[in-house]
Amino acid sequence: MAQPPEPDWIEKRLVGARPQAVAALLRYFRDLDLAEEAFQDACLRALKSWPRNGPPRDAASWLIMVGHNAAIDHKRRQARLTALPDEALISDREDTEPDMAERLDAADYRDDILRLLFVCCHPDLPATQQIALALRIVSGLSVPRIASAFLVAERAMEQRITRAKARIANAEIPFETPGPKERAERFAVVSAMLYLVFNEGYIDANPASERARLCGEAIRLARLMLRLFPCEPEILGLMALMLLQHSRQRARFDETGAPILLEDQDRSLWNQRRIAEALAMIDEAMLYRQPGPYQIQAAIAAQHARAERPEDTDWVGIDRLYEALERHAPSPVVTLNRSVAVWKLFGAEAALEMIAPLAEPLDGYFYFHGVRGNLLERLGRNSEARDALGRAIALANTAAEAAHIRQHLDQLNAEQANDAS
Repeated sequence: MAQPPEPDWIEKRLVGARPQAVAALLRYFRDLDLAEEAFQDACLRALKSWPRNGPPRDAASWLIMVGHNAAIDHKRRQARLTALPDEALISDREDTEPDMAERLDAADYRDDILRLLFVCCHPDLPATQQIALALRIVSGLSVPRIASAFLVAERAMEQRITRAKARIANAEIPFETPGPKERAERFAVVSAMLYLVFNEGYIDANPASERARLCGEAIRLARLMLRLFPCEPEILGLMALMLLQHSRQRARFDETGAPILLEDQDRSLWNQRRIAEALAMIDEAMLYRQPGPYQIQAAIAAQHARAERPEDTDWVGIDRLYEALERHAPSPVVTLNRSVAVWKLFGAEAALEMIAPLAEPLDGYFYFHGVRGNLLERLGRNSEARDALGRAIALANTAAEAAHIRQHLDQLNAEQANDAS
């Protein structure tokens, strides 16, 4: 006797098919709102049909076909050209999965989904709108869930997404199949957006929060990209980087939500399965001999993951990798991160000298003042260290970060008081 499907099998299939179906519908109608509405109509009909008749052979093709018909019916009703067909006829047509599904499925879905993601992170949109739109359109997260993740009111998030859609509607998005150069540019933009989604969740100390779940959603979308474009080394690198960072989730914060520095983390809490998967991806990416920023960042994270103890860390290798990253993607933040390796290898004075030119470009950056304060303290320049740490507290992204620096600053003040007495 056949086992009945799991209770949530329909939801899983709808979620899995969503990017492909919405992407195809967007290509057909070139209207983001219409594509989303057509997919929702198809989902409603799936909820009626699938429990009775079982899942179709290809859920995405079924949803595309039904959504395509629903959108055409919608456009006809708007134009008052013809009446909506009888519901029974629609149901019969859906369940037979005619040749139309095969014709719809003949397109190159890889570029459809890449286009959909690219549309959501159009450069005319601010980063916050890019992320919100991708989570709504591609991932299908509800507005309340997205609002909860960003700690804003539902109405404000709804307006944010509506404004993003309006900008997209007014933008001239190319729908032709991209050439190699255009595809590479889209990869870069989409990868940056996925990493933004990941980082939005990464900073949350509560792994069960709606915001922290964004890490998993970013990884899910990256897996989708990797499945469609398995030979793109930078996608491999991005996926490996997120897995390595996510592997430390349980060790990154204490019970009060205060961050724990990498060298102080309990490495037995690191997720070895994620680490092993990421290391294999890095090895695969290296075979292409096309190094890029995500691959290099993943290789740096891998050096930490391979070290069983903090003192086993290969700081020489990390310094060299940061040097390579400075060549591929130079930025003050990269140099700031490299200064930690320089400190480990050559001392606090050398590291402080390295970050001195960064004072102006990174004056509003929390981590710059935290690193600088730490280096000054190690050199015994406590008065300057207190000023730097005070500036870091003022710029902290979260209350937990501020409390962590405050604790460090209080300890420094106490030590100075003891010395004075």
